Amino acid sequence: MTFFAGVPTMYWALLEQQASDVDVSAIARNLRRAMAGVAALPVEIHRRFEERFGVTIREGYGLSETSPLATLTPVGEQVRPGSIGLPVWGVEARLVTRGWERGEGCDEVGEITIRGHNVMKGYHNRPEATAEVMRNGWFRTGDLARRDKDGWFYIVDRTKDVIIRGGFNVYPREIEEVLLTHPAVSMAAVIGVPHESHGEEVKACVVLNPGADLTEDQLIAWCKQAMAIYKYRCSEPQ
Repeated sequence: MTFFAGVPTMYWALLEQQASDVDVSAIARNLRRAMAGVAALPVEIHRRFEERFGVTIREGYGLSETSPLATLTPVGEQVRPGSIGLPVWGVEARLVTRGWERGEGCDEVGEITIRGHNVMKGYHNRPEATAEVMRNGWFRTGDLARRDKDGWFYIVDRTKDVIIRGGFNVYPREIEEVLLTHPAVSMAAVIGVPHESHGEEVKACVVLNPGADLTEDQLIAWCKQAMAIYKYRCSEPQ
């Protein structure tokens, strides 16, 4: 196998297999190109994979409504970890606010909208649903992203997954990226749970590397070094 395309959990699974007694040397020996899509690939998983298999991963982005590819890291360009690349030929992408206002600022977070020959005409016999996501040919994806100065896009999170903690927006993926930088953590998932005073509280579920010893307090202390105070739990609820 010289080319592999998979979702982030597949890349994580390959890393886990290599850490076990399962022989994946043939993959490491033959693999030349790799591509990821469907969900955002954690930067740390990307780094670990490139380090262990010697192949960088090119990310793409799209949905069923965009047939399905909309952006891709161009072949011949240096891969930017965490980026889903640039719009493919014939496709436009831009970031908008909830009210369809266009965001122009570099690194400003907004919802990705897509326009091009690949975008659907609408949902069959569902005009109301179509009207919610389509305007002048632009399709609202429901995904939040930022764009760098060169026009490359970076997925931040799903709009529906944002945790509103004490009035502040907390993006689960941002916390997951920090958790994954801890050497004892193999995989992490962050969700929001109901909280009496904050509205929602941040909850993290982590998978430790085999033989790793890590306490909750140690992991919270690790996160405190890399994120704003409103993004992590300061104390147990009373």
